[in-house]
Amino acid sequence: MSHRKFEQPRSGSLGFLPRKRCCRSRGKVKSFPKDDASAAPHLTAFMGYKAGMTHIVRDVDKPGSKVHKKEVVEAVTILETPPLIVAGLVGYIQTPRGLRSLTTVWAGHLNEEIKRRFYKNWYRSKKKAFTKYAAKFSENNGKNVQDELERMKKHCSVIRLIAHTQIKKIKLRQKKAHVMEIQINGGSVADKVDFGYGLFEQAVPIDSVFNQDEMLDTIAVTKGHGFEGVVTRWGVTRLARKTHKGLRKVACIGSWHPSRVSYTVPRAGQSGYHHRTEINKKVYRLGKAGDGKSCTVLERL
Repeated sequence: MSHRKFEQPRSGSLGFLPRKRCCRSRGKVKSFPKDDASAAPHLTAFMGYKAGMTHIVRDVDKPGSKVHKKEVVEAVTILETPPLIVAGLVGYIQTPRGLRSLTTVWAGHLNEEIKRRFYKNWYRSKKKAFTKYAAKFSENNGKNVQDELERMKKHCSVIRLIAHTQIKKIKLRQKKAHVMEIQINGGSVADKVDFGYGLFEQAVPIDSVFNQDEMLDTIAVTKGHGFEGVVTRWGVTRLARKTHKGLRKVACIGSWHPSRVSYTVPRAGQSGYHHRTEINKKVYRLGKAGDGKSCTVLERL
C-alpha cells in the first residue's frame, strides 16, 4: 500500500458540512442568550444591513503579546440599523420535543412594509391582510386580545417579539420589510408579556438593545462565489507543475475499497452563500442619523 511521505493537518473544516447554498437569504437566530429572571425585561437581538467597511487604529493592552502597548490597525464593519417596528408577540411552551408556539398576538395597525411580506405580488393584491384581525381591538374593548395575553402569561415559558425593519430608510430597491422574532429575557413571564405589549407599533432603536464597547455575535449569509474547485473551496495544495490533466485537483480521492468516495475528501462545489455565525464582535461606535460627529475619530470629538 502507498503512503504519504509527509504528514500534515487536513485542509478545510468538516464542521461546516454540507457546504450548500443557504435556503434563506438572511441570518436566523437559532439560539438566544440564556434567560436571567433577576434582570429587567430586555430585547436580545437586532437586525441591520451591511453598509460597508473601514479600519480603525487602536492601542493593544495585552501583556505578554509582541504588540503590547503598541498600535494595531483592524478592519471594522459598518452596519445601518434603522429602528425596528414591533408588530406582534409570540408565546412558546416547553414540550418533550422542544418549544411549540401556543398563541400569537398582532398589533392593531401594521405598516405597508410588513404587509408586503405576506404577499407574493403586492401590486395585484387586494391588500386586505389583517383587516379582520384589526377589528378585534374594537370588539368588546379588545377582550379577545386581552384573553390571548392572559393565556400567554398563564401557560408560556418563552416570549418573543415579532419585529420588522424600516427598509424604506435604507437606500435599496426593496420595499418588503424583513421580519424576525426577538426573544425577551429578564423578569417573569407576565413582565415579559407586558413589556412586549407596551412596545406594540413602537420604534425600537439600536441603542436600547446594545451599548458601546459591548461584545456580541453576528449572524448572516456569506457572499456567494458559485461553483468553485477544491483549491479555492477547501484550500488544498496545488499539484506539481507538469501534472497530467490539470493541477488544481486532489490527486487521490480514496482507496480501492471501500469502493466509494468518503465525505471527508475535498470535492468541487458550491462556495459561499452559507449561513454563518461569528462570535465576540466589539461595538466600537453607535452613531446617530444626521449627526456629523458619528463618523469622526475620537481625537476630533
